[in-house]
Amino acid sequence: MKRGRPAKFEAPRRMVTVTLPEATLEKLAIIDPDRARAIVNAVDAALPTTGEGRSPVELVEIQPGMEILIVGPSRYLQRIEWLRLVQVAPLRYLVVLTTGTSVDSLEVAIGDLLESMEDPDEWEQNLLEQLRSTIRGLRREGRFSKAELLLINKKRPPA
Repeated sequence: MKRGRPAKFEAPRRMVTVTLPEATLEKLAIIDPDRARAIVNAVDAALPTTGEGRSPVELVEIQPGMEILIVGPSRYLQRIEWLRLVQVAPLRYLVVLTTGTSVDSLEVAIGDLLESMEDPDEWEQNLLEQLRSTIRGLRREGRFSKAELLLINKKRPPA
């Protein structure tokens, strides 16, 4: 029989120590006076795993008749070396392919990621499946066009 305080959460858990800005701590206190619960609630709201909340893949209209593909955070997509996730809003990323990469390559790479997932979490699997389905549908409808995006390196290359 275990002694001590009852567990706050039913899911597997571990102790972590973080240093946060005072302003963040004040905001967390608004969510819940218990910091651990506040952090869990904030993360759950930002990255819902159920049908609630924001979709992990969205088409966002940027001008009449033109949309861009926006995704939520993904550790798996970051493994594709010719793909960049450019943050455009908190937890929202523009999918950028390096010059010369085909959309078909992205669809295949996502399929490979899905096949190789070991013990995937619900968010990642849902994001990849939805992204693959979206790309496949748009490709079949002939709705893709590619454009160049200017990315600026913060560090200057050596002379």
